[in-house]
Amino acid sequence: MKRFAEVPIERVKSFWDARPCNIRHSPLEVGTKEYFDQVEHRKYFVEPHIPKFADFQRWKDKKVLEIGCGIGTDTINFARAGAEITAVDISTESLKIAKKRAEVFGLSDKIKFYEADAERLSEYLAPQAFDLVYSFGVIHHSPHPEKIIEQIRQNYVRKGSILKIMVYHRYSWKVLWMLFQEKGKFWKLDEIIAKHSEAQTGCPVTYTYTKRSVEDLIGDGFIIREKFVDHIFPYKISKYVKYEYEKEWYWRLMPQPLFRFLEKTIGWHLCVTAEAK
Repeated sequence: MKRFAEVPIERVKSFWDARPCNIRHSPLEVGTKEYFDQVEHRKYFVEPHIPKFADFQRWKDKKVLEIGCGIGTDTINFARAGAEITAVDISTESLKIAKKRAEVFGLSDKIKFYEADAERLSEYLAPQAFDLVYSFGVIHHSPHPEKIIEQIRQNYVRKGSILKIMVYHRYSWKVLWMLFQEKGKFWKLDEIIAKHSEAQTGCPVTYTYTKRSVEDLIGDGFIIREKFVDHIFPYKISKYVKYEYEKEWYWRLMPQPLFRFLEKTIGWHLCVTAEAK
């Protein structure tokens, strides 16, 4: 799991600055209310398990730390629900958009933004206890994800605090699809996964985890309360980039109960909820 340990963190930052995650979820002018509404609709339409996993309403009047907020879709929903949220990201460009989003929806006073390398988070954000630490699809893009977990464990939780993370699932349909795209070069699997893991190719770091290895990542100090797999992307990419939702023929023909079974078995998102001891 140390495949990407030598990748400079500056490469990670540059990648996400060049194209912040989900920035193309709407063709409208970036920064308008209509743009942000479309981005949110598309994100939760394609990944409908996110709101249930985040459980935004549960965190009303609670302190939430989001590691890797991107352009702020989940961030805004925590704030709307009444959470006191601190949002961290390494990408300057992502944070510019997230801050603009907070302004547009009148929620700037409910969110504190920090530009930071989460592997060294305590150098940017003073240690303090949060009720929830949330990170969806982020820490697997850092050269040393275990350092982020260690920062959380040592500096940002107390007994009973909740940790919710999503990391990519190694035994997934998407990994099989990537191997097919690369003509079965399984000996280059980690490199292939990083290349194809995001909408823009060439992500410098992408780790994947099994249900067992994610427990090793989280390590001592937490009790895992829930662990599940979800999400298969069923749409034709050529149509999806044009904001059209036409499923691949094999997903179209498949009964929905079978599709959901496969999502829960070989889905791309490995979601874990843990409680600090």
